[in-house]
Amino acid sequence: MMNYLWGGMLLLGVIYGAFAGTLDAVTEAIINSAKEAVNLVIAIAGITAFWTGIMKIAEQTGLVEKLARRIQPLLRFLFPELKNQEKANYYISLNFLSNFLGLSHASTSSGLLAFQELDRLNGYSTIASKSMCTFLIINVSSLQLLPINMIAYRAQYGSPNPAAIVGPAIFATGMSTLAAVIFCRIMNGKK
Repeated sequence: MMNYLWGGMLLLGVIYGAFAGTLDAVTEAIINSAKEAVNLVIAIAGITAFWTGIMKIAEQTGLVEKLARRIQPLLRFLFPELKNQEKANYYISLNFLSNFLGLSHASTSSGLLAFQELDRLNGYSTIASKSMCTFLIINVSSLQLLPINMIAYRAQYGSPNPAAIVGPAIFATGMSTLAAVIFCRIMNGKK
């Protein structure tokens, strides 16, 4: 569906440019945007590779496992029905830690593995479990201590102080995560 939407918007822009006599401006905008997109992807790919590597090293040295054990009380609070489900808790911990460090690209694989494990525990039902809903809502709210990707975007576009967003990002993501936790606790309390 999205392919049709984007394709239609592009086609509509080209047709409008042709009728308005500004086809050269449309062509120039397309070329400049494509060039800018490639430059941005290359810059972000380097940063993502670096932080994904750091996360992999932390995982292999046992640091992630130690941090995952530290957040077990939080996981028991958020996911009371996942007692003794070490595999699911591990993937959820890894996902939360990746998001906490602002590594949203690196957290995707652990998020998918966590959701697969939650789906298995739910018996592959077509109805999401409380744990699945809670995980998804908290994952989307994404508490971040270091918004690495946003700092990288700001640096790419020439911000004089790319890290100036750290404080506001912590506040904003902290509030969104608090709202997510409150919402999930209220909804999970209902029958």
